[in-house]
Amino acid sequence: MSHECFRFTVHGRVQGVFFRASTRDKARQFDLNGWVRNNTSGEVELIACGEAGNIDKLREWLWQGPKFSKVIEVESQRLPDNKMADMSGFEIRRDG
Repeated sequence: MSHECFRFTVHGRVQGVFFRASTRDKARQFDLNGWVRNNTSGEVELIACGEAGNIDKLREWLWQGPKFSKVIEVESQRLPDNKMADMSGFEIRRDG
């Protein structure tokens, strides 16, 4: 199985709508490691590491988000494979 890490930045109405908690729950459901946080500029940022197929499932879900969100863009950037060594579990981090 292929493992990979991605940084995602989600734009739109994504703060104040339980986006971080919902993302954490989905990432755990997909057995991914990483973190999620709000950016001071209004986006949600996350790093997710795990099986490529599960990363794809999370990417698809990010376009939908939780009930009251309105996603207008999802940016993604693949990270070096050695980033996975730093990841264990999936957590909500303080705003950055």
